[in-house]
Amino acid sequence: MSGKIKQLENILCPVVEGLGFDFWGVEYRTQGRQSLLRVYIDDTENGISVDDCETVSRQISGVMDVEDPIQTEYTLEVSSPGMDRPLFRPEHYQAFVGHQVNIRLRMAFEGRRKFKGLLKGMEDEDVVVVVDNHEYLLPFDSIERAHIIPVFK
Repeated sequence: MSGKIKQLENILCPVVEGLGFDFWGVEYRTQGRQSLLRVYIDDTENGISVDDCETVSRQISGVMDVEDPIQTEYTLEVSSPGMDRPLFRPEHYQAFVGHQVNIRLRMAFEGRRKFKGLLKGMEDEDVVVVVDNHEYLLPFDSIERAHIIPVFK
């Protein structure tokens, strides 16, 4: 996890939780002069509405103006994790054992960066995923992005 992401989590998590929502995670991406800050919030009992996102967005905007952790212009998005929810922390991987996942690594592992398969959980500092009947132990710190593949029945 980058230092900037950790800094943003430390600022944003108390804001989100103070409003009564679960802080799911944060993405921060920069491309040239364009930056995107996406904050994921959740509420397992009631779900997340557009009004919830708006409320959290307003509060985060105020805190970000005061704290000023991003000195350049950026777009703020507040969203529910959705059905294809991203996985940010080890406990997310444990909570979704048995689900299909897409995982992308920062650098190649055993000759590949992308893994699509069945999530088996965590083993020490590794995420265990089965792809085509082969079990991989992917170092958690090397994961760039991971998300659940929704199943519609």
